[in-house]
Amino acid sequence: MSIKCMSASQLYRTTELENLPCKSTKELSPIDEIIGQERAQKAVEFAMSIKEKGYNIYAIGRNGLGKRTMVLRYLSRHQYNSDNLFDWCYVANFDDIRTPKVLKLPRGIGNQLRQDIEKLITKLVNAIPLAFDNEIYISRAEKLKDQLSATQQDELEKITSSAKEKGVSLTITPQGDYQFVAMNGEDLHTEETFEALDVAEQERFGTVIDELEVSLRNMARLLTELEEDYSNKIKKLNEEVTLEVISHFIKNLKSDYTKYPEIKEYLNNLQQDIIENADLFLDDSNEQGELATASLDKKLPRRYKVNVLVAHSDDSFPIVVEENPNYHTLFGYIETATFKGTVFTDFSLIRSGSMHRANGGVLLMDAIKVLERPYVWDGLKRALRARQLSLTSLEKEITLTGAVSLDPQPIPLDVKIILFGDYHTYQLLTNYDPEFRELFRVTADFEDEMKRDEESELQYARFISSFVHDNNLLHCDKKAIARLIEHSARITGDQNKLSLHSAHIGNLLRESNYVARQANSNMIRQSHVDDALKNQEHRVNRLQHGVMESFINGTTLIKTESEAVGQVNALSVLATTDHDFGVPNRITATTSFGDGEIIDIERSVDLGGSIHSKGVMILSAYLHSIFGRTAHVPLTTTITFEQSYGGVDGDSASMAEVCAIVSAFSKIPNRQDIAITGSMNQFGEAQPIGGINEKIEGFFDVCVIKGRKASQGVIIPHSNMHNLMLRTDIVKAVEKGEFHIWAIEHVHEAIEIFTGKPAGMMHDDGSYPVDSVFGITQSKLNALRK
Repeated sequence: MSIKCMSASQLYRTTELENLPCKSTKELSPIDEIIGQERAQKAVEFAMSIKEKGYNIYAIGRNGLGKRTMVLRYLSRHQYNSDNLFDWCYVANFDDIRTPKVLKLPRGIGNQLRQDIEKLITKLVNAIPLAFDNEIYISRAEKLKDQLSATQQDELEKITSSAKEKGVSLTITPQGDYQFVAMNGEDLHTEETFEALDVAEQERFGTVIDELEVSLRNMARLLTELEEDYSNKIKKLNEEVTLEVISHFIKNLKSDYTKYPEIKEYLNNLQQDIIENADLFLDDSNEQGELATASLDKKLPRRYKVNVLVAHSDDSFPIVVEENPNYHTLFGYIETATFKGTVFTDFSLIRSGSMHRANGGVLLMDAIKVLERPYVWDGLKRALRARQLSLTSLEKEITLTGAVSLDPQPIPLDVKIILFGDYHTYQLLTNYDPEFRELFRVTADFEDEMKRDEESELQYARFISSFVHDNNLLHCDKKAIARLIEHSARITGDQNKLSLHSAHIGNLLRESNYVARQANSNMIRQSHVDDALKNQEHRVNRLQHGVMESFINGTTLIKTESEAVGQVNALSVLATTDHDFGVPNRITATTSFGDGEIIDIERSVDLGGSIHSKGVMILSAYLHSIFGRTAHVPLTTTITFEQSYGGVDGDSASMAEVCAIVSAFSKIPNRQDIAITGSMNQFGEAQPIGGINEKIEGFFDVCVIKGRKASQGVIIPHSNMHNLMLRTDIVKAVEKGEFHIWAIEHVHEAIEIFTGKPAGMMHDDGSYPVDSVFGITQSKLNALRK
């Protein structure tokens, strides 16, 4: 037989790490860059360098690639201008208390201002009442009050004297009203005595009293003006006293903040408001006064607080990861408080969200979580479009209530949003939301794998070192690092690739660390990694164990020795959520006199998928091109997967089906100690398939169950050679000549391996060599035709 088997060295690519500068991760410097993600890193760098609107990032990739870790690692090294960082505060708008003002302050100033204002108000709470409780103020106020009283008394005496001269007395009713009564000598007229007067006298009294009432009304207006004048004088006196107190305390504060125009303006407005509302500091016995000072910490007037929404204690670049992006946690909210049964709110109850804290920096979120929460996606787009944050009550937006609420001044927004999501979510947003591409113009596409060479293996070793250092694990020796890298290649199913699925490698490292500690080892070694892999497989291979048990007890029929006509061992892969494993299947073909039709039983009973049906049609075309060029094929062929009771899909059994059919045509038996996998095209050329390692290992395990023979082996497509990363026991068996793997390029080679005879090359007249498989088959078909 001219077809050579693969060597053991071709079945598994080992990692040597000859250029590793140390013996373990203890001396190996951790990596501080995004490994294997140059394309994604350039996309992030590009977006971070552009300040224009809309250059936010959508990071695409499967979960577990470490996208967030990679981006955070890059951002921690990102160069930025700390002058763009600001503290954001809300203060009272004294002209309209419902629309609080926002203060944009340089970083570090917000908390300082809050503390300074709090100290100022605390001093005023004590100083202002004292200023109004001293002899000077009291004497000045008493003097103004005495002046008012004296003037009132003089005016009242004047009108009383004038009335008395005219025989009329000014009296006060029980209700407190003034009234004029005619006098009868020294006494007041009664109704009887007044009725006894003649008409002329009564009319005279009436005329006099009317004139006096006019004078009384004029006096009342004068008294009102005097009282207003007194009130103004008292107010002016209070303002003078308050100004004298506050100017003494606020003078130094204004000097400290003279280079901040916004603060200077606020302090001027604050001073004027305190002067106008000094009573807040004097008397809190009434309900409104108590409400104005209601607080959980100190009894200070609420309108003079400084609500520091965002404060930067240092110049670190704001990087915020929001795990729970609901409306309130993202955009902030306005709390309400209850005081003695009264519900109220004000600017001091405004609370920040992630967007506020990330302002000037970067906000990272999961795309699906953003889309799952009500109103969040619309709110995010609105903020990015307007480039400002408006604290609009969500309840007000989604209901028809007209409840009075605050309308704070919006905050300018300068933030980069990075959404992490998969391809499906990205496609949905692209297709169904026209604003998405305008707001997220940069796509960071994360790779699933990277090229494997000496340099990348060293990078991967440093990545392993990073994980070990970051998680305080036991250090890995050189062989353990190599085993982890080899397993990474196994995950990709390619000798020349390394998996970037960092979550999987991270879990393996944690479990290897556990195994090493259980063994009281001071370091993670290769054996610990192997044990961790065995433990992982044992936890998830229950289905595989059940399937293999069916081969042990003979429930599933299969031969791994001798020969059989029209029968081939094919290979397939079964998959659960956490585990893939290979299983051999017996494919059989039978023939009967007919018109050349090939009947696929799987398709006939709706158990065959569309790809499997396509494979059967391709092999039908190939067989007709081989045996039906000069005459009709006089056979009807039926093929099936024996003992297959579920759906069958994929074309990886098409070469196996051809070998079974050719055996059925020619009556030449196929070897049963060999299994085959691989698809083919209409020209018989072998095409690559997936799950090659699992398929070979599955057949090897069944051979162990049925009895190992040195002649056993597997046929695979030549184009799958680079996908081989087989188990150590199989590599050793091949090395000892106890198991064989053939890599073929054409189905002719598979037929030759199965039958021990050459398939045969077609002559110019359409015939085949007499002693070839196709020649024997052709002669049998010709006999049937006759």
